[in-house]
Amino acid sequence: MTDANMKKSYKTLAIKIILSVLITALLFCCGFVALIIVALSGGLYFHQFMTVAAFVAVWLFAIAQIWKLLKPKTRYIAFVAAAALIMLPVAGFEIIRAYDNGIEQLSERNIDLSLYDPFRENTLAASLDAPPALTLSGELPRLDGATALYPVYSAFARAVYPREIFQPDALAEFVQPDAVAEDFKADGGAAIDEPAKPGPKEILACTNTGNAYRRLITGYTDIIFVAKPSKEQREMAAEAGVELTLTPIGREAFVFFVNAKNPVRGLAVDDIRRIYSGKAVNWREFGGKNKEIRAFQRPVNSGSQTALIGLMGETPLMSPPSEDVAGGMGDIINEVSAYRNYDNAIGYSFLFFATEMARDDKIKLLEINGVAPTRENVENGTYPYASEFYAVTAGTENPNAGRLIDWILSAQGQELIAKTGYTPLR
Repeated sequence: MTDANMKKSYKTLAIKIILSVLITALLFCCGFVALIIVALSGGLYFHQFMTVAAFVAVWLFAIAQIWKLLKPKTRYIAFVAAAALIMLPVAGFEIIRAYDNGIEQLSERNIDLSLYDPFRENTLAASLDAPPALTLSGELPRLDGATALYPVYSAFARAVYPREIFQPDALAEFVQPDAVAEDFKADGGAAIDEPAKPGPKEILACTNTGNAYRRLITGYTDIIFVAKPSKEQREMAAEAGVELTLTPIGREAFVFFVNAKNPVRGLAVDDIRRIYSGKAVNWREFGGKNKEIRAFQRPVNSGSQTALIGLMGETPLMSPPSEDVAGGMGDIINEVSAYRNYDNAIGYSFLFFATEMARDDKIKLLEINGVAPTRENVENGTYPYASEFYAVTAGTENPNAGRLIDWILSAQGQELIAKTGYTPLR
């Protein structure tokens, strides 16, 4: 080989090396940026993996072009095949996800709680037929609680709190649970700094059961309206040196529901325990279709999950269906799946929420031990899973807190519980 040819060969080699380095650096930077965008826009691990795979395929094709690896036709065939191997799983994944998202969901997040705000026009909150025997002024107790109970304690505020502190729709944003829940996550679960003069949004909130207990224990609210505390919530109070005082104010049924097309009409308590322990896995065992049972659960420390744990007794609870969701800064969080009304699904909630707040005619409430979950059967004591819900305090110094609870236990307070759709104590 002549010197000229050698120089040309070295020059060509140098150009190929430089191009390879530049292409590699460019695709690495672009791929990294694309990966960050995918993560921050809610992409799951699958999307992130396929993004990396796509850039690797492009890089391999570019390197093969620069170095003339394989025959040209073979290179293009290999690239098209790699693109197909990436695109087909992505398309299949998105089709399946679109189908899942098309299945109707029953979730507290889908409920517009602002419809029950105490003084909004055409509010759904119940009203008394006569003037209230109690009218509060001065230092008003700060209220919080479970999503399903917001209608009833909003009705209490409507009856005895001064109307002028509530502007139209002032509560619409705050009563949704997610915003407050995120504040607690960001703050490590600690109390949010309390304003010197709480405004209407601090006086009446709805942050869901778990957050309401946390806010009560950390002193950010005076009374919460919830189901019985979970073991973890009792331990949280004990660690904080706080004593929880539970005052029963009404009764409610814990109910199970399935798709309206499911032929199963009812289950025994032992059947439910077998399903939620994972021992019963097919609806055929209970007179249904030959389909696997998809048993949804609620997050830990929610009121309904605590009720399920109580129903299970000593029977161990199986792990719930879960899904990966995008959290803050693109983190992927594994959380309990919200109930989707598949034809093989089963879920649970409380009677008022399932029949009045959700108002979903595509689900069917199951009989338990042959007894239908109706308001009449809760009142007469025949439905086996009805229990009290509570006004809970934790040593509040607000002088009006005790007065409000006493009024809730009076005939007028119990009237509002009944008018809302729950079962009063008397």
